[in-house]
Amino acid sequence: MAKNKYVYLFGNKKADGDGSMKPLLGGKGANLAEMTRIGLPVPPGFTITTEVCTYYYANKRSYPKELQAQMEAGMANMEKIMGTKFGDKAAMPLLVSVRSGARDSMPGMMDTILNLGLNDQTVLSLVAATKNERFAWDCYRRFIQMYGDVVMGVQKREGEDHEPFEVVIEGFKHEKYHGDIEDSKLTAEDQQELVKRFKALVKERTGKAFPNDPWDQLRGAAGAVFGSWMNDRAIVYRRKYNIPSEWGTAVNVQAMVYGNTGDTSGSGVAFTRNPANGTNEFYGEFLINAQGEDVVAGVRTPEPVAKLKAAMPQAFAELMKVRSILEKHFKDVQDVEFTIQEGKLFMLQTRNGKRTAMAALKFSMDMVKEKLIDWETAVMRNPADQLDQLLAPVFDLAEVKKAKAIATGLPAGPGAACGKLYLNADRAVVAAEKGEKVLLVRNETSPEDLRGMIAAEGILTAKGGVSSHAALVARQMGKVCVCGASALEIDYTAKTVTASGQTFAEGDFLSIDGTSGIVYGGQIKTAPSEIITGLLQGDKAAQGTEKFKSFLQLMKWCSQATRLAVRTNADNPEQTETALAFGATGIGLTRTEHMFFEGDRIDAMREMILAENVEDRKKALAKLLPYQREDFTGIFKALKGFPATIRFLDPPLHEFVPHEAQAQADLGAKLGVSAEKIAKRVNQLHEFNPMLGHRGCRLGIAYPEITEMQARAVFEAAADVQKAGIKVKPEVMIPLVGFKKELDLQVEIVHRVAKQVMAEKKVKLSYMVGTMIEVPRGALTADEIAQTAEFFSFGTNDLTQMALGISRDDMGSFLGAYTENEIFKKNPFATLDQTGVGQLMQIAAQKGNATRPGIKLGICGEHGGDPDSVKFCHKIGLNYVSCSPYRVPVARLAAAQAAIADKKAAAAKPAKKK
Repeated sequence: MAKNKYVYLFGNKKADGDGSMKPLLGGKGANLAEMTRIGLPVPPGFTITTEVCTYYYANKRSYPKELQAQMEAGMANMEKIMGTKFGDKAAMPLLVSVRSGARDSMPGMMDTILNLGLNDQTVLSLVAATKNERFAWDCYRRFIQMYGDVVMGVQKREGEDHEPFEVVIEGFKHEKYHGDIEDSKLTAEDQQELVKRFKALVKERTGKAFPNDPWDQLRGAAGAVFGSWMNDRAIVYRRKYNIPSEWGTAVNVQAMVYGNTGDTSGSGVAFTRNPANGTNEFYGEFLINAQGEDVVAGVRTPEPVAKLKAAMPQAFAELMKVRSILEKHFKDVQDVEFTIQEGKLFMLQTRNGKRTAMAALKFSMDMVKEKLIDWETAVMRNPADQLDQLLAPVFDLAEVKKAKAIATGLPAGPGAACGKLYLNADRAVVAAEKGEKVLLVRNETSPEDLRGMIAAEGILTAKGGVSSHAALVARQMGKVCVCGASALEIDYTAKTVTASGQTFAEGDFLSIDGTSGIVYGGQIKTAPSEIITGLLQGDKAAQGTEKFKSFLQLMKWCSQATRLAVRTNADNPEQTETALAFGATGIGLTRTEHMFFEGDRIDAMREMILAENVEDRKKALAKLLPYQREDFTGIFKALKGFPATIRFLDPPLHEFVPHEAQAQADLGAKLGVSAEKIAKRVNQLHEFNPMLGHRGCRLGIAYPEITEMQARAVFEAAADVQKAGIKVKPEVMIPLVGFKKELDLQVEIVHRVAKQVMAEKKVKLSYMVGTMIEVPRGALTADEIAQTAEFFSFGTNDLTQMALGISRDDMGSFLGAYTENEIFKKNPFATLDQTGVGQLMQIAAQKGNATRPGIKLGICGEHGGDPDSVKFCHKIGLNYVSCSPYRVPVARLAAAQAAIADKKAAAAKPAKKK
């Protein structure tokens, strides 16, 4: 046997490979081997491994020296099984198809060649052997077209609207038939004439004659498949689905079977169950007298596969048997390609079918009932990153078809929303109060827009990314959101939005799809998800639906499997109740600053900021105290004994003051202060880099009275709720700590105020004080900080900004270039950078545990709702993740999947010898 095996054979119920060998044989090659092994009717062939693709790119597009002899052995095996010879000029020739097959299915990304081995001599052998002249010349014409396009690069040039081969066909049809006719109506003589014209086109475009030698054709085709691994479509697809370029693709060379020999032949593609809604029905399409590429190319309209039963009952019955065998063997829904040659069925491919979130849920539930899979496998089968599709409102599909897209942005909050556009938060609130459905449209949003965001059905921004303010808040609120739709031109003065040549004024309707990122002009109808209405509104009809019951069952299984708790980021009782309905076990982050933007509170907050001495500051803070206490009381009551991590004031003070002259004058009139004084104070608060400026614990150290007021509000609320017979578990979190001394100063105030309140209220409270690890120095000195901190919560939004030295709000200008050049595999503000930021988290966890064994560890950045990040948090031993209320089910599913994967990996490890 060759030292380096580059070619794996399959055929006649035997195969060198099997279904477990996807990294080496690609998905298609591994499954062809597996189908052959289980006795399905698979035409024989061989697979050239992914290692040859890697070699090809590493060695100036050349092949290993052993490859040719191994390919010849593979061809000899095929010839023996088929009883035909490759390149035979005297009898029926063996023709082959050449298809790519990457490790992960990449539908439509790579190019296929059929009927390889035909030339001016072998086409005559095919005519003689089949006694079907039209069929033989049709095969040859198709081969020249595919090979000319894929291998020789005869494709449309810049400025050309149509593929050059199609131009030749259309020209011929008009010349001979004075109009368009179906390809199947072309005669043998027509096909012969097209072969001549196609060859002339190849010569004209490339300067080379079409290759006649079958082995030259085969080597060229294999090279083209490897070349197509780096074509634009393949690169875009890999980037979208995070498929590494170093994986490479395999090449599958397989004996041709023909669906185009007449009316007893055909080709089709099908799913063993419906991949859109999960119904247990054979679902797909087929064409009579056609090759497989015709079905997917859209040249002819295929028939639903159910109609095959009437057209070819015997072949259909055999296909139903194969469907059952495949599902029982692979224990998953399969996407298959088949050809029927003169009544005989052949299977050309099977792979796990792509599916919607709805179909994935139904497949997994049904297969557990059918005892095909267990509940743990069912949990693993539901992609966590698709789960929020089940919760999102949706557009009516028929309406979408009629609508016109005007812009595309980043899908930042899934679902569908339609409303009148407003460019200002206050005007949006006024319109919403009148009962209007509203979309808030801004260049970008800030905390000041919060009221407008709450009032809006959806949020649309021209700038910002998936972790911008708009996106974060939208996810927390479960709002539909499209960010960074750069085609939008927003004119705040004229109150207009222009896109795709259309101008929309305030009050005009727009519709946004937060699942796809598409923006439409006008109104499109939406419908809420049954899961939302069932869980949050107690809708009995929704609770009776299969979708609702299946979702609840999936969440129950997640609870059985998981080790990692899931909390929520919530700032009020409503958000808290939503998260608890979704299965959260507490709050991992309450942002107290959001509470200051409500109604009259902002005025008291601004009064505090404008105060020139401690006494005046304390007076203003005394006005804020009852508001904060009321907020915390509501949250503690809603939690019913679950813990609440409350972050003290974090943003810089400039975010709370007005920056426009008119707004400053209005504030001055309210507070009895001159507009000049306000403008001067606003100017004093200006910072060159506020993200690294006077914020977080630095505010509490400069103005300890702020920390005192917030601590008092927390403990007074906790005492009142506990006295009412409801358990409370407050966890006070000091933000932005990089030095132990910073934390010590703040914790001393918290403990002092807690002691005072417990004495005043005559109650004993159990509480914790910890810190947010978001400054790299905090992570690196976590052993010192843990002497004081009782818990750590990783604020990964800021930790990522500081570790990478990248502002999340300014990265849009280079994110594209960084992704294209594979500097980022994923946006580090959406998915944790496990190598860099993750290492800081691991250091902090290890050092924290060394000082304080069993220290509680959590994460409260937006990464807490990202499946890959949740799995990393499980791996490094965190106790909980915290995310927006509507991301709680996603995090629960990801946490359960991490635990199940761990369990399976441990079971697969060989037991240690004693």
